[in-house]
Amino acid sequence: MNNMVLEKLDHFGRYFAFLGKLLKCTTKRPFYVNQCLYEIENLGINSLFIIILSAGSMGMIFALQIVAILSDFSAEIGAGAMVAVAMSREIAPVITTLMLIAKNGSAMAAELGTMKVTEQIDALEAMSITPEHYLVLPKVIASLVVFPMLTMLANIIGSVGAYIVSVFLYGIESGGYINYLFDFLSPRDVFMGLIKSFIMGFIVSTICCFYGLNVSQGAKGVGDGATKAVVASSVAILVADYLLTTIILRFIYT
Repeated sequence: MNNMVLEKLDHFGRYFAFLGKLLKCTTKRPFYVNQCLYEIENLGINSLFIIILSAGSMGMIFALQIVAILSDFSAEIGAGAMVAVAMSREIAPVITTLMLIAKNGSAMAAELGTMKVTEQIDALEAMSITPEHYLVLPKVIASLVVFPMLTMLANIIGSVGAYIVSVFLYGIESGGYINYLFDFLSPRDVFMGLIKSFIMGFIVSTICCFYGLNVSQGAKGVGDGATKAVVASSVAILVADYLLTTIILRFIYT
């Protein structure tokens, strides 16, 4: 038991040491702009379809449930407002992050893990190139840019999906539906989700890169590292979501 606790503490210590090395790289030259742009394209543009599909599905499913509940009170017109607030505050940042973990987080860990076991990382260090600077920092910067943008896209797509279900399937009056949505939804709700997605992007990218740089045991280690990265980052963003919600509701909504 004590050995397991010590192992976990050592793991956390190495992670925070990794964050310290990464922080030092933020002001180090050269700035790999092309690497950052490539990662933004890889993380963002190549993930548009999965985000549109997942956010649209969540918005439509949530609208089905909300309309069914509100119909008992003859208040179906408020379904759009409830979906928009839920998407902005919670669903959009969380579902976007989970989809990007599945698609890109595992790829980050596997890519760096493969470079580690094939000694490409050692080759970079032999050329005095810091792996955290050349490989990790562009991925983190791209995540900080892409996660909020895709979260905003998820907000829009989810609300459009809810509109389609509510107006075309249930016949709710369109003008009142939209007016009620904009009266109820506030910029603070959208801002709350964007803050979460920004922080979650940092958490996901750093955890996945950390596991990728610390793999061992050849091909099996790469697979294990990618699996651990997905599990650890998924749990971390759920814990972070709870803590961020508590802090934001206490200090911004009071």
